[in-house]
Amino acid sequence: MVENQKIRPGTVLGPLGEPLTLETLPSPDTRRWVPRRKAEVVAAVNGGLLTVEEACRRYSLSLEEFAGWQRAVHRNGLSGLRATRAQYYRDLYTRQLRRENHWEHDEP
Repeated sequence: MVENQKIRPGTVLGPLGEPLTLETLPSPDTRRWVPRRKAEVVAAVNGGLLTVEEACRRYSLSLEEFAGWQRAVHRNGLSGLRATRAQYYRDLYTRQLRRENHWEHDEP
């Protein structure tokens, strides 16, 4: 009987174009989360190197915190992960959503 096993890649492409492996990911005891390290964890999950659950367990993250990193990378790239810019990008995204919803309501 053949079991349905997930095959994981040995490497994934990192946020700066470098190959990432489980060994080159940030250390599980990382305390200072710079944007590059956050983006590496997001890339590892997006590429299948880690599951969301594994990443959250490995780095002691809540699901909400990881999801925030993922949204920030998706919307604004590496710069969206900077703590000093997080509020700016959240506000920008909110304004864009309001503008889009406003336009939708204006159409007949």
